[in-house]
Amino acid sequence: MATSREQRPKADQARDATVANLEQEIAQLRQAVDSHAIVDQAIGVLMAAHRFPPAAGFEVLREVSQHTNIKLRTVAKDVIACALGRPLPEPVAQALNAAVRRRSHQGAAAGQPE
Repeated sequence: MATSREQRPKADQARDATVANLEQEIAQLRQAVDSHAIVDQAIGVLMAAHRFPPAAGFEVLREVSQHTNIKLRTVAKDVIACALGRPLPEPVAQALNAAVRRRSHQGAAAGQPE
């Protein structure tokens, strides 16, 4: 009997650790789903504004993120906010304009509408 009592706290600690790990994983997955939705919305804005296919919209967001050293999710939020009438932060605006120009020229060279 004494042995089972000594092992019980260890089992409870292992269970608590497992629960904590699962809760952390759930929180990370929820954040990933939320981020994905925000990025998808920003791609939609770029598709509507510039007639880009989805892949090109994503590439523009990725390029802006890399050139400004701003997380992709944050760039996507800025693009969505711009569509709702807020100004883009200057570094994002400059990088976005350059990326859109490059992508538009690439599309025109490939025979796609600008």
